[in-house]
Amino acid sequence: MGSRAETPPEPQPGAVGPPVPAGPRTGSFRFWFATRRWEWSPEVYEMHGYTPGEVEPTTDLLLAHKHPDDREQVAEIISRSIAHGEPFSSRHRFIDVQGREHQVMVVADRILDSDSRPVGTAGFYIDLSSTIADAGQQALVAQLPGLMDARATIEQAKGVLMYMYQIDAEQALELLRWRSKEADVELRTLAEQLLAELPSVPPLPQALTMFDHMLLTLHERVHDDPGPRNTAEESER
Repeated sequence: MGSRAETPPEPQPGAVGPPVPAGPRTGSFRFWFATRRWEWSPEVYEMHGYTPGEVEPTTDLLLAHKHPDDREQVAEIISRSIAHGEPFSSRHRFIDVQGREHQVMVVADRILDSDSRPVGTAGFYIDLSSTIADAGQQALVAQLPGLMDARATIEQAKGVLMYMYQIDAEQALELLRWRSKEADVELRTLAEQLLAELPSVPPLPQALTMFDHMLLTLHERVHDDPGPRNTAEESER
């Protein structure tokens, strides 16, 4: 474990930092309530501008990286997670060690012990920053025509994600594609499962915690054999 513990630079009002380069789009974390211990995947370290293991992730370090306008909100969410055993789910901005601003969505669920008591929270950072590699954009455009048969279902699922997380259409598709890849479930099948389970979600604002759990566990409830994979959908994933 390295000794480096830089305080990320505070953004100046109206200042525009250097663009976020193409890099990790998602990374995982765990946070244990009793010990207040954070665990970051290599991708989360890299999002913040560190090499994996270079620093020990702590709540103080995490909050130091948050955008000044979002820091209090994130601190309150962490405090609520500890006090009530809730997942650490949020949408906020942070500043990496190079001074670049990232917009991220954190989707998380609770970690339960053998007695079903919450002992921590685990989930994913999803980088929503506007800069996307040109090659990735071109690949996405090239893949869309082959998805016409599944488009209606996928578009509906995208609309749900856009509403729940206040993200745009491209970010919603990226979120679906990420869960499809992580769970090794076809994109259309995952979208169908999301729509099928949507009636069980309560009204906002209580819905977000349940929706995060539903999104992260959809693949566990996909029982039907989808049969031979659609070539176009396979390329989309």
